[in-house]
Amino acid sequence: MTLLLQILATFSILSLVAVGGANAVLPEMHRQLVELRGWLDDASFAQLYALAQVAPGPNILVASVMGWRIGSWGGMAMATVGMLLPAAVLAWGVAGLTHRLRGAPWLKPAQGGLVPIAVGLLLAAGLVMAEASSQFGLLPLLVVAVSSVFVWRTNFSPLWVLVGGGVLGSILLR
Repeated sequence: MTLLLQILATFSILSLVAVGGANAVLPEMHRQLVELRGWLDDASFAQLYALAQVAPGPNILVASVMGWRIGSWGGMAMATVGMLLPAAVLAWGVAGLTHRLRGAPWLKPAQGGLVPIAVGLLLAAGLVMAEASSQFGLLPLLVVAVSSVFVWRTNFSPLWVLVGGGVLGSILLR
């Protein structure tokens, strides 16, 4: 299989388990791109993730940037299509199904059950990124835990987590 088709297949599979968005599958993305396929190393993965996060736009940029690094412009296209198309088709089908089943008594608890899964996936993504950093230790784990609980249990914008991380980072890097 050519590299571009491998990129498409890898990101297509990731998109189908991306409950909570592209960042939710970051641990599996790391496993696929760094550990299994060797397309990226830990440092490149962390740098590309950081680049995608500071760029304006959706979180899907992380897949696009990594695809670009692996396979140039074609890799970027394949990674982006792979992350968007399967998930969009699945969401469209599930939306139609939930609309037809909207009165079912089991539907609301089933939807509520997806929330802890999404939170757990995001927490795992934070742990992978903390582990990939050169400062892995108790403090990054604490930051990941506090950030996850803050986003999960408050109605404040997740952007406050970014502000807090920036302030903490600037204090620690002095």
